[in-house]
Amino acid sequence: MSETASPPSPHSGSSASRPIMAGVVTALVGFTSSFAVVLTGLAAVGATHPQAASGLLALSLTMGVACIVLAWRYRMPITAAWSTPGAALLAASGAVEGGWPAAVGAFLIVAALILLTALVPQLGSLIAAIPPSIAQAMLAGVLLPLCLAPIVGLGKNPWGVVPVILTWLVFARLAPRWAVPLAFLTATVVIVVGIVTGGPATGSGTGSGAALDPATLLPHLELTMPTFTVGALVGIALPLFIVTMASQNVPGVAVMRSFGYEVPWRPAMLVTGLGSALGAPAGGHAINLAAISAALAAAPDAEPDPKRRWIAGVSTGVSYLVLGGCSAAFAALVVLAPVAVIPAVAGLALFGAFGSAVQQAIDDPGERTPAVVTFLVAASGMAFWGVSAAFWALLAGLLVRGALHLGRR
Repeated sequence: MSETASPPSPHSGSSASRPIMAGVVTALVGFTSSFAVVLTGLAAVGATHPQAASGLLALSLTMGVACIVLAWRYRMPITAAWSTPGAALLAASGAVEGGWPAAVGAFLIVAALILLTALVPQLGSLIAAIPPSIAQAMLAGVLLPLCLAPIVGLGKNPWGVVPVILTWLVFARLAPRWAVPLAFLTATVVIVVGIVTGGPATGSGTGSGAALDPATLLPHLELTMPTFTVGALVGIALPLFIVTMASQNVPGVAVMRSFGYEVPWRPAMLVTGLGSALGAPAGGHAINLAAISAALAAAPDAEPDPKRRWIAGVSTGVSYLVLGGCSAAFAALVVLAPVAVIPAVAGLALFGAFGSAVQQAIDDPGERTPAVVTFLVAASGMAFWGVSAAFWALLAGLLVRGALHLGRR
């Protein structure tokens, strides 16, 4: 399909309501399915509640604009998203030396690397040279502790977590794409009931009972002056860039190709890289091409006429901008949530990504041992010299692979 196909005539084809609604659904599913993961990741690397809420807003605005620009310019249902695996990586990495300003500096480095990927093709080739089994094993190890949260939460707060898990299970059978959003809706009901009844273990998601300032419900951007440290570069920036490219951008292109669209690689990297750079000082860790949610706007269900599905991409972007206005309220729910409820939602949201990563990691028997080593090191959470486990996992996997394949053709 041509990248510059002419827009359809206003009088041709069906009503625009169908692709518009597809875009709204894409944004709702993408946002509600993983915003808890984003807030968890930002808080883990040192963000305060206002800074995490600012990061959520920055990501919503930048990926909304990216959707609109790419879909409108190239007349394709190209959608952008925040890096959910990247947020999970942040949650597993924890704070680095230099705290939140160093994490923001790492976000800027990731944005620069994404831009360099557009300008220097060799950088993309370098990422492609990392064996997929190693990259996916690293991601699976990072995701494991988060995916255990629903199970661990059953022991901490069964009355709050059981309804969330049951809702997810029922709709995973009946309407899979809505399973996690509806699980989040159930969590919201649990939160509200806890507030009204004054039930146990409410506040800050940890049972602290902290009061919420009404002013925090208003969306705002809180800028942070970045600092640059070696620990943040090696422990956050490089793994975050690799995960974003290997688990989001590359699969995103493949998903779009499966529906007959050839994503313009360089412009897509320029737009998402620039968006990541603009959002980083406000706390946004990275935006990228949508992968799983991309199918919601690009599939025939969105619009039978492939030449009109770009409307769904624009609608997705506009919907993200609207949801961004509610980002502070979503962040407030995390503060008010009973213990273990929001981590359970975040864990359920990552089940699919974890299963896919495990499958790709061990699919090739010849690569299984290095992948297992990578997975175990990443899951261990160990950190040396202020560098997170994700980097050491990648390094260990590559070393084991090199030793096992040394001298072989």
